[in-house]
Amino acid sequence: MAAALASLLKKTHIEDHDEILRSAEAALKQSKGDLETQHVKAVALLNLDRYSDAVTAIEAGGDKLKEKVRLEYAYALYKSGKSAEAAEIAAKGSQRGYSHVEAQARYRTEDFQRAAELYKQLSANQAQDAEADLRVNASAVDAQLEWSGKGAMVQNKRAARGDLEAFETAYNAACGSIARGELGQGEVLLKRARDLCESVEDMTEEDKETELLPIAVQQIYVLTRLGRHEEANKLGQSIGEKTFPDQSSKLIARVNSIAAAGVPSNPFLAQRLLAFDLETLKPDYPFAYQTAALEQNSSATELLAMKFGGVVDSTSKALSKQDGATLDRRLNGLSVVNAAAHARNKVGKDALKHFLPLLEKRPNDIGLILTIVQSYVQIGNLTSATVHLEKFLTKLENSANGSDLDMRFAPGLVGTLVSLYNSQSRREPARSALGKAATHWRTRSNHSRGVIHLLKAAGSSLTESQDPSHQTLARDIFQDLHDKEPSDRYAAAGLLAASPATAKSSDLSSLQPVDQLVKDIDVEALEAAGIAQPPASVIAAATRKRPAEEQQTKPKKHKKLCKSKMPKDYDPNRTPDPERWLPLRDRSSYKPKGKKGKAKQAMMAQGAVSEDSRPATPGADVVKSKQQQQGGGKKKKGKGNKW
Repeated sequence: MAAALASLLKKTHIEDHDEILRSAEAALKQSKGDLETQHVKAVALLNLDRYSDAVTAIEAGGDKLKEKVRLEYAYALYKSGKSAEAAEIAAKGSQRGYSHVEAQARYRTEDFQRAAELYKQLSANQAQDAEADLRVNASAVDAQLEWSGKGAMVQNKRAARGDLEAFETAYNAACGSIARGELGQGEVLLKRARDLCESVEDMTEEDKETELLPIAVQQIYVLTRLGRHEEANKLGQSIGEKTFPDQSSKLIARVNSIAAAGVPSNPFLAQRLLAFDLETLKPDYPFAYQTAALEQNSSATELLAMKFGGVVDSTSKALSKQDGATLDRRLNGLSVVNAAAHARNKVGKDALKHFLPLLEKRPNDIGLILTIVQSYVQIGNLTSATVHLEKFLTKLENSANGSDLDMRFAPGLVGTLVSLYNSQSRREPARSALGKAATHWRTRSNHSRGVIHLLKAAGSSLTESQDPSHQTLARDIFQDLHDKEPSDRYAAAGLLAASPATAKSSDLSSLQPVDQLVKDIDVEALEAAGIAQPPASVIAAATRKRPAEEQQTKPKKHKKLCKSKMPKDYDPNRTPDPERWLPLRDRSSYKPKGKKGKAKQAMMAQGAVSEDSRPATPGADVVKSKQQQQGGGKKKKGKGNKW
């Protein structure tokens, strides 16, 4: 009976899944171990969106049922929020359905690299899959790669024409642009996505409103980043507390609305509104970069509410789990918040009094060292900022841990050090820092977007050096970049600048020829126009000043002296005495008068002895010295009373 019922259910076309479920459960009461009926029940539960019940029913059927309905089991796990288990089960299948489920599960587990590979395989052979669905999912994965810092894996950086035909792909393209920092382009694509969504005819108004909410939330973020707070605040107020498809989107919308309003007038209320628990967001957890931003925002409002002790305790628990240095954005962000809580929102020198003792306790904390460097820069002490960063990087470079070397030459840290050098006009140390970093990363195969920018900056700086070793390294850097990406014009131009003699025509194919660059320039018109004249204000200022040549060629006019200030015996035809400014006794024409004057003049000669210092008769100086030793002559009696 059960087998016959299962066979009958498979052949029927009943659209009421509740009826199918009731029939399957009735059959299972008579035969609990019938795999076909259990399969029918699992499919009915999936169609009714009862994913947790489907997982329970499949697991209750044992290993045989799990093996038989592996695809349904993987999909039920994915929809129940157990994406990691779903990905492992789907990876064992070879059909296209398994690849679809695995790609979606990998997306939720933030394994975007594997998800991109799966969608690339599915797009190569579309079979019966809808091209639009694959394009939407693949563009969503590309956007998440950009947000997670793996944008080097994204092949298409610009939105194609097909991406602008549907609001889903336009929205994903906008997210990718925003993640790359192209906020203006992101704003344009978001407007395009909104217009496309509003123009869809086969969607109800409720569905349109649901789809427009994420677009509006992203627009608030972009407007806030662009500094247009009034527009962002107005858009946030229009959203209000509308019905969101999931709790994560609702929380993100609330955060963006509060941020768009500026510094909250009531930080205690803002702190309460931003408080959240990850467990309440199941099964749609925010991604890691979103969670990090939410934690920082929550901590920022707690600092405004002066809950310093709570912030220190909550952030210290997460930081204590990390032993060495890390480039994790979440942990480094928590480190900055922790330092601010210790300093009790103080800045400058007052904050450094708290930061420096923390560095002794956490010597490998990258977030803390960058906070210290920033504090020194704010007070204008660039030397101390440079010294602290140099010591920290030297410690990482001498570390026995191999991963610390990659952190030592992380693009952000190298860029910070080079910026400090350039602000102090220390060009050679900056060039050496870039050269060391480029030498390190050339030994690595996979380069992120930040590393590629670092290599380009290093090559550009080394090209300007007169050191032959630097020029050779610059040529090798641009050659490597050009080999990996022949269409990169920056790499081709750098290769030409670093080695113009050895550059090949094939290497320069991506560059626009000079003839095309100057073809629209009328040389004769430029020559006829003459040399460009400065602005009228500059010309007017120049005419008020006498040219230097005119000042040198024209003789100076002598001023006439007033007759009352002239000497009585002044003769204009007679040459004045050049020693007239010297005192009389210092002039060459001076002749002393009398015995004392002659004696004084004789003393001016080198080796001369004064007449007064010579003894009058031989032995007189000896007699005089004896008298001084004996106390001289008789002592005169003092006046006083006689006794």
